[in-house]
Order: sequence, then structure tokens, then C-alpha cells
Amino acid sequence: MLIGYARVSTDEQETTLQLDALKRAGVERVFEEKRSSAAQRPILGACIDTTREGDTLVVYKVDRLARSLRELLTLLDRLNTRGVHFKSCTEPIDTSTPAGKMMLQIIGAFAEFERNIIRERTRAGLAAARARGSTLGRARALTPAEEAAVVRQVRNGLATKASLARQYGCHVSSIKRALARAEASG
Repeated sequence: MLIGYARVSTDEQETTLQLDALKRAGVERVFEEKRSSAAQRPILGACIDTTREGDTLVVYKVDRLARSLRELLTLLDRLNTRGVHFKSCTEPIDTSTPAGKMMLQIIGAFAEFERNIIRERTRAGLAAARARGSTLGRARALTPAEEAAVVRQVRNGLATKASLARQYGCHVSSIKRALARAEASG
């Protein structure tokens, strides 16, 4: 049986591209997870636990399964112990062959290298921006005056967080952060 696993890092992202590719690959059952690979992934665990000897776990791309070569090899060993093969839709990997196993290890090593280079460049860029005095991060959705109005309305029971988010054209999370900042400042 072909079993698929699709993962994106946040709830705001979509797995549509991955799901379409898995469907074209003939996958019969798909496990979908919206969670960073750095966190625990219960859906991946459930996916692997449902596999049986002779099954193939199919992913859109290797980095959807693991973020480091060590993690990848650990997962592959777990699959191998169960007699389960691994296949990627976008990379020449099929662990039912020796060449496929080798390609998986090579691609995993390069993917880990690429992530480390990106991480290094990001840190250097952020440090340079801080040194120039730049304010980092996304601009706040609400002005200080709007935040004060939001806090006042919630504290006085005049509005809900959801109604204020609609009123100010922002996400409820922006309202919650404004309330948390007000709470922290006293």
C-alpha cells in the first residue's frame, strides 16, 4: 500500500501542492500535518505506526519528512525495521533499491547543508540590521492609540476580541498580543 505524508510548518500554510502530487503518485491514504518539523509530530508517528511490511511511505519532498540527516536516517531505520520502503515524489529516491537508498542519504546531507547555510545568512543579516539600528519583525497591526482603545473596551466589557479584530481589520491574535502587552506593562 502507498501511504502518503504531507506537512507544512504553520496553520497558515497549505498542503495542496503536496496532496496533489501524492494523489498523482497513486497514494491510497494520506496523513496531513501542520506543524514545524522541530516540534513533536504526532501525525507522522501515527502514519508510521499504521504502515505494514511491504508498504511504501511517500512524501512530496524529503524535507517534509525530516530537517536533518540524522533525523532522516533515524526515520528511515524505523521504516526499514518495519519492512516499509520510502519514496519521494520530487527526488529520485526509492529505498526499495540500493541506488535509491544512496541517493536519499546524499540528498538528505545536501538539504541539511542548505538549511544550515540559510540559517547562517539569516543570523548575519539580522545582526547587521540590528547594528544599523533597524527595528526587526513585522509592523504592529494596531497603532498605540488603537491598542489603548482595544484594551479599554475589553477591560470594560464593551467588546469581544473577535468583534474588535473585525472593527480594526486585523487578526484576533493582534488583539490578544495588545492585551498581553498591556497586562505586562501593568
